[in-house]
Amino acid sequence: MAKPMKAILVAGGHGSRMLPFTRYMHKAMLPLHRRPVIDFALAFIRRTGIQDITIIGNQFIGQIAQHVGVGLPGENIHYVIEESPQGVAYALNLARPHVEGSRLMVYFSDNITTADLIDEVEMWKNSDEPPGCLLLGRSVDDPCAFGVGVFDDDGNLTDIIEKPDDPPSNIAIGGIYLYDERFWELLDEDMTTESNGFSISDLNRKYIAMGDIHLKDLEHEEWLDCGTPDALLRAAELAKEGLLSPEPCNIRQGDPEPHGSQ
Repeated sequence: MAKPMKAILVAGGHGSRMLPFTRYMHKAMLPLHRRPVIDFALAFIRRTGIQDITIIGNQFIGQIAQHVGVGLPGENIHYVIEESPQGVAYALNLARPHVEGSRLMVYFSDNITTADLIDEVEMWKNSDEPPGCLLLGRSVDDPCAFGVGVFDDDGNLTDIIEKPDDPPSNIAIGGIYLYDERFWELLDEDMTTESNGFSISDLNRKYIAMGDIHLKDLEHEEWLDCGTPDALLRAAELAKEGLLSPEPCNIRQGDPEPHGSQ
């Protein structure tokens, strides 16, 4: 029997890299060709079949709620406000009442990719045993700016180092993850032992240590951090070319077609 699968879409933070626009609007509502950024993140989640989605946002989350509303037919959309940025663990715990006990996709909203996790989510739902953690990895030119994978001689992932001065590889770990139902237990353990703050990589290392890690190589798929103007422009070009899709999304009367070159 399939296990329940839910998603947390983390759209918190101030969006400081997108000032002055984020001074008065949510970064996830910035335009990416014909639709806002959040539609592309939601479409990635929706295409996997997940229908229960909790969105975490800052003081402008009302803008997201006005746009997304109650979601598409059959969906459960929950909105949680992060009144002030207090770290990843704090933000995730805000969503906890809506998702605890389920297997999870955790999606950080700046991440936009042409890849998908349709098959992986199906496996996550149908695995009798807890399936562990799935990470996305891709080759980058500037690994110092990311959490970077460490590999043994057989190519197995053995560690993740955040923004290393001397990167052990050029494989960056992306901001979309799948977790099994042990996620919150492991998060609580990290919160009680980490004295210098928590990153999502701390929790991923727990799964590595247990031997329950899976790494999907994105190979030639595009992956962008749309938290910068240049990346947002590149993503808009991909959307205009039809390589990124915001569908399915809630198209209202008067909205243009999501695809097109005009």
